[in-house]
Amino acid sequence: MGFLEKEKVSAMQQAELAKSVEGELPVDYSLSGGLAVRLQRLNLSIAFTSYQSNLLYMLGVLPNGGVHLHQSAMIKPMGLAHNNHGRIVLSAGFQIIELANVLQLHERVNETFDACFMPRTIHITGELDAHDIGVDRNGQIIFVNTRFNCLATVSPQHSFEVLWKPPFISAIVSEDRCHLNGLAMDDDGQPAYVTAVSRSDTIDGWRDRRDGGGIVIDVQTSRIVCDGLSMPHSPRMYKGELWILNAGTGELGVVTLPKDGQEEKGRFEPRVFCPGFLRGLAFHGNLAFVGLSKPRYKRFEGLALDQKLKDADSEPWCGIQVIDLDKRCCIDWLRIDGAVAELFDVAVIPGFRCPMTVSPNSSDAAGLVTYEPSIPSSTYT
Repeated sequence: MGFLEKEKVSAMQQAELAKSVEGELPVDYSLSGGLAVRLQRLNLSIAFTSYQSNLLYMLGVLPNGGVHLHQSAMIKPMGLAHNNHGRIVLSAGFQIIELANVLQLHERVNETFDACFMPRTIHITGELDAHDIGVDRNGQIIFVNTRFNCLATVSPQHSFEVLWKPPFISAIVSEDRCHLNGLAMDDDGQPAYVTAVSRSDTIDGWRDRRDGGGIVIDVQTSRIVCDGLSMPHSPRMYKGELWILNAGTGELGVVTLPKDGQEEKGRFEPRVFCPGFLRGLAFHGNLAFVGLSKPRYKRFEGLALDQKLKDADSEPWCGIQVIDLDKRCCIDWLRIDGAVAELFDVAVIPGFRCPMTVSPNSSDAAGLVTYEPSIPSSTYT
């Protein structure tokens, strides 16, 4: 059983949700009537990141049934993963952060939070523009090093260690050439597929290929298995299928992979249109949790998404939509309006209804001390 020397967290952790930590900018949140009941019934919560607000969010349900959105300040949080060991890994600015839940099953913080994810290991990588992140079966962190066009892991000496690069990238240099962004881990805990905006091998070359230059690459064979995509993001293996977000068209769908020995590439099959630039994808049961952003900047303009929104007579969203994969429609949602317009990643946190996280630089990180109370059988002398 763990021991908490500090029973209360600071008031900042329970601040009103009408304002973000970053610059006290106004943000409005709204949600579907059934979302709280659904999260409670499924016994899970949703984590998501926004590099725009510099916040890591935890969406959960309070003991009284109300929805709670917990926020922790992080530096440019992006890729997010919850691994089988109950830890959260996060790519955040110039850091890779590992967070661990320090509570026992019966413990609560402020009689509210049933999990408290504390930053326990911080790897200083420098600014790599790290995107998606995962943990392999041996516990090794793997992340998309977008600035250097490769998959990488942390190093005890250097900023990173190269694990793999696309075959069309001629050198590991500090040039975002193809905008490698997404990582799908397979059921065996190995990197399986990655997404990139293009196959460009010149600095910033991907910006000229946003509309139809997107690709999916098989990491094990280095073969491009699907092309013609528009800014694909968030590849995920789920129930034997490769799912991706074709962000430039606002579509969630699957990639039908080519069979062994076939030369032709697979193809993207759209399943659901969501009104936004899509980034961040997680699954539970027959549900997909999809992150949506508003395409405000020039890099998002001129895509097929613009016309699809017009055809649907819809404005772009920022938030999360819960998609029923059988019915192929949105059944619940969280919408964010105001100063926060972009999300990056989404993760499902099973087994916890109302978790919280702690910012590495906060007073709570300094004041919350936990340890195992057992006494060792022998001591050093």
